[in-house]
Amino acid sequence: MTDISTTPMRQETRWKPVWNWLRHDTRTLLSAIALTIIVGAALLARWIAPYDPTAQDYMAILEPASMAHLLGTDDLGRDIFSRLVYGASASIYASFLAVGVAAVLGVPIGLIAGYAGGWTDTIISRVIDTFLSFPSIVLAIAVTGALGIGLTNAMISVGIVFAPQLARLVRARTLVLRQELYVDAARCFGASTPRILLHHILPNAIQPVIVQMTMLMAVALLAEASLSFLGLGMQPPDSSWGSMLARAYLYMEIAPAQMYAPGIAILVTALAFNALGESLREALDPTSREQ
Repeated sequence: MTDISTTPMRQETRWKPVWNWLRHDTRTLLSAIALTIIVGAALLARWIAPYDPTAQDYMAILEPASMAHLLGTDDLGRDIFSRLVYGASASIYASFLAVGVAAVLGVPIGLIAGYAGGWTDTIISRVIDTFLSFPSIVLAIAVTGALGIGLTNAMISVGIVFAPQLARLVRARTLVLRQELYVDAARCFGASTPRILLHHILPNAIQPVIVQMTMLMAVALLAEASLSFLGLGMQPPDSSWGSMLARAYLYMEIAPAQMYAPGIAILVTALAFNALGESLREALDPTSREQ
């Protein structure tokens, strides 16, 4: 039996105009270039960084930018550029981990709630509303306290906080898609519920989820910076952009330049993820592509 909604030709037809729109969009190009550079630096940190990010030089404390230290040194004489490059690895990893956890938890919950309906949907929806009623950062701090301090635990907690957002989005799409004729046809041909969810509903509900996940990458990056700033994320001597900001804040009056590099890195990366998410949203909207 052929799945009408998920044949290769239909999938190609669905995504081809999106790809054509994106590759001619200047905002998408600039965002992709920025993210490629940042991710590339994170992956090649070992070869790009001129110094060990944890190496201390007490003869070069809080030095300004120079040929020896491109972005200066911190209060322990560590090279800021090296820590910035290695910090990119931690911050990007943190964003992907948080969004990945959110997708693994939120997408199945949303599918089940939207397709099952009835009391199942009511109970799951009330749980989702309960989670969404709490401020995100407060809930993330509470979950981090339960899981333990550390970057991985902190970002798992952020992913748990993000999961209800994806669950609600998927549920809303599933409520619409379960009424479509191809879903009724699949039921008539005896398709099981997991097959209907995975082969008929999920492929047609995934587009807005991809957009939301792209934008959540920026939010996760800021959440990592916030939790590391509070001492709940990356622990010394390792570096992330958030932990660098936390350390630089202590010496803001005598060496304010320390804050510029991690602050600008967070700003540029978050803007790139947001811009890419907006481009995806417009590309997936047929009315935007026609303008």
